[in-house]
Amino acid sequence: MKNPTTFHVSFWLKIRRWLLRTTFRPVFRILCHIEITGLENIPSEGAYIIAYNHVSLFEPPFILAFWPSAPEALSGADVFFRPGQSFMVRAYGAIPVKRDQYDRIVIDKMMALLQAGRPLVLSPEGGRSHKPGLRQALPGVAFLMDQAKVPVLPVGIVGGTNDMLSKGLRGEKPHLELRIGPSFILPPIEGKGETRRQARQRNADLVMLHIASLLPKDYHGMYSELVSKKQ
Repeated sequence: MKNPTTFHVSFWLKIRRWLLRTTFRPVFRILCHIEITGLENIPSEGAYIIAYNHVSLFEPPFILAFWPSAPEALSGADVFFRPGQSFMVRAYGAIPVKRDQYDRIVIDKMMALLQAGRPLVLSPEGGRSHKPGLRQALPGVAFLMDQAKVPVLPVGIVGGTNDMLSKGLRGEKPHLELRIGPSFILPPIEGKGETRRQARQRNADLVMLHIASLLPKDYHGMYSELVSKKQ
């Protein structure tokens, strides 16, 4: 990445993130059987983008709780006004993003974090799917990745996150897996106009294919056919 910048995580933000992460870990372990694979694929230093499948409310805190370090995180702007969720995203210091809208200020902030060597976690789908099947990725994600030119780390989350709380409280602990795949670099986006737009969508879909490769067949959703062709 060109023109690295400095970014300082404040002492109080570090404390808040530590408290949230150390609180969520035992909660997840009480409610679920946890399995994590692919930790060796996480870069030891430098910026990278963590791209994951987003089914329910629990994937973001699951990743943030069990990741070796505390990455930067995105959250839908509407989440900042929901009771309970608002407290957590604000306390963690997540970046609010308006869904399906281009915001140069937000893009610049994400770029500054990546240029400073900070990892960033996001959902290419732009929000929850409410069921295991993958939805189509938003092309804006590929725009950020093309601008940043940092490795992308695909993450697949498998398990009953939708009913994790109800089952866990009844003593029916579901199996919850965090699968981390090898990092990769997206091809550069070239051309203009419609050609460029299509290239962005192809790159966004490529990210989803890498995520899908970590997931069982019933999670592939709209990428089922593409995964079959790839295999």
